[in-house]
Amino acid sequence: MSANQDAAGGPAATQEIAEQYRKSSTPAKPLISMENVTKTFVRGKEPITVLDGLSLDVGEGAFEALMGPSGSGKSTLLNLIAGLDRPTSGKATVAGHEIGKMSDGELAKFRARHIGFIFQSYNLLPVLTALENVELPLLLTSVSSSERRKRAQTALRVTGLEDRMDHYPRQLSGGQEQRVAIARAIVHDPTIIVCDEPTGDLDRKSADDILKLLTKLNSEFKKTILMVTHDPAAAEVATITRHLNKGKLE
Repeated sequence: MSANQDAAGGPAATQEIAEQYRKSSTPAKPLISMENVTKTFVRGKEPITVLDGLSLDVGEGAFEALMGPSGSGKSTLLNLIAGLDRPTSGKATVAGHEIGKMSDGELAKFRARHIGFIFQSYNLLPVLTALENVELPLLLTSVSSSERRKRAQTALRVTGLEDRMDHYPRQLSGGQEQRVAIARAIVHDPTIIVCDEPTGDLDRKSADDILKLLTKLNSEFKKTILMVTHDPAAAEVATITRHLNKGKLE
C-alpha cells in the first residue's frame, strides 16, 4: 500500500467517515409535534372534549392517513395542524411554529407559507378558469402576475391538466376538478398538504387517480401529507395509518 493510500484510509479518514455517519443517522426533529393536546368546544353550556391528551409526531416527508368514526376528532386534529384552530391545552408545534402562541395574523401567514389544503368539496370558483382558480392563493402575495401565471401553469402540468388550463369547472369531470384543487394547494410550494376526505365525492377510478397523484407529490416532490379518510383503499397508499377514537390515538 502506498503512503497516499495509507493516509486516505488511516485513522483520521476513518474518524471523519464515522462522524459523517453519526450526523446522517441523527433522528430528524419531527415536522409536526403534538404534546398532550386537548381540544374542547362549548356547545350551549356543555363542554365537549374532541381531542383528549393526544400526542403525535410526524416526520418530514411522511404520508399519513387518519381514520376513525365520525366525531373521533380527525378533522379537528387536521385543523390544528393546519393552523385553522388552536389547542385548548397542550403544545402543538408545526414546521417550527407553536400554534397556540400565534396571533390570527401570524397564523394566516403561517398557512400561506406552509399549508396546502385539499377538501372533499373542490371549492372552485365557477366563473374562473382552471388556471385562474389555481392562481388564487398567490393573489395575496408579492408575486408578479407573470410569475403567478407561470407557477399556476407548472402546478397544473404536475397534476396532469396542461390541456385543461382554460376550461371552467363546469367543463371538467369531478376527478379533474379535484386535480385543479390539488394544483391550487401546491402552487405556493407548501411544506405540508392536509387532505380532508379528498376522494370522498369521486368514483373508484377517479379516486385511484387522485391517490396516485398524492403518492407522486409525496415520493417525487417530498411533500409531507396528512390525509383524513374513511376509505380503506385510500389509507392503503399512505405509509402510516393512525386510528382515532373518542379523541385518542389507538
